[in-house]
Amino acid sequence: MLVNLSFLSTKPTGITTYALNLLPNLQPLKLRLLTSQIIPKYDCYPILPNLTPDQGIKGHFDRLVWTQFKLPQIYKQLKSQLLFSPLPEAPLYSNCRFVVMFHDLIPLRFPKRFSPLIPYHRYYIPQVLNQAQHIICNSNATAKDIIDFYQIPASKITPIPLAHDRNHYRFLNLPTRNYFLYIGRQDPYKNLHRLISAFATLPNSDDYELWLAGSIDQRYTPVLKAQVEELGITNQVKFLDYVAYNELPKIINQAIALVFPSLWEGFGFPVLEAMACGTPVITSNISSLPEVAGDAAILINPYNIEEISKAMQAIATDSALRSHLSHQGITRSQQFSWEKTGKATVEVLSRYL
Repeated sequence: MLVNLSFLSTKPTGITTYALNLLPNLQPLKLRLLTSQIIPKYDCYPILPNLTPDQGIKGHFDRLVWTQFKLPQIYKQLKSQLLFSPLPEAPLYSNCRFVVMFHDLIPLRFPKRFSPLIPYHRYYIPQVLNQAQHIICNSNATAKDIIDFYQIPASKITPIPLAHDRNHYRFLNLPTRNYFLYIGRQDPYKNLHRLISAFATLPNSDDYELWLAGSIDQRYTPVLKAQVEELGITNQVKFLDYVAYNELPKIINQAIALVFPSLWEGFGFPVLEAMACGTPVITSNISSLPEVAGDAAILINPYNIEEISKAMQAIATDSALRSHLSHQGITRSQQFSWEKTGKATVEVLSRYL
């Protein structure tokens, strides 16, 4: 079975994290990886290195051209029976049989003016999904979106929850420090403007800090920094930029809580990773986030600033609540594993080999 890894980035995104953690659990299927990177212990077929998000829009465009015209030739040359793509990209109107993974419909839920992701999701992806043998997705919320937005029958979709690296994200028994933590991009749908407003209204907010971990984005960060300045909390809000993978567990473990009030997520890795570290979680009561958090987090209406603020205040001042959420989170996180994700994925893929 061919696995399309043409998108693998040097700065791991959610899709890269998903693909690399899934691979070891797909080995019963005799994989051949299409990749420009050297991945030890796998049968790798070398492809062009310029097809990733690291090359910006050009990388995405070149990958789509490669997928449409070069990938069918490789498929035929290697006498493949099935292509698995960890993102919803595959050759259209070809003889390739494929199963794809679909992550979210955020570009259509929260469209950005002139974004190339809008035509990509509106015209290309529906064709991929219709021509796929089967579609895997990361949550029931995403499955519902595929059905509602693209009119794909439910029988063609299998939701398989994702997971976390248990050796990496774990309880470290470090002292809690005085900061609330957010991890992720700074796009408007991530709802950071409401998070910042909620933090500013905390009683005794001078006693706390808000750390925002995620790549600085010139489209959005300056607006958020201006908001912070206007609210007079510049000394308390830290924009950490991209945090290296190895540093994340320590930062998560020492936070008062992870606050993740996103307006929509296909899955929501930070919520699961924080629970695994025993860090209390405040997250949204919509999209896939309740599926991940279960009863192990405080679920808030992400549009309600007062509700976000009250949840932060409750965790900051109630040590019994923090302890309860910490234990609940660790227990909840143990229900998710890459072994389970892999096993369920192998079951789907095996049907089409």
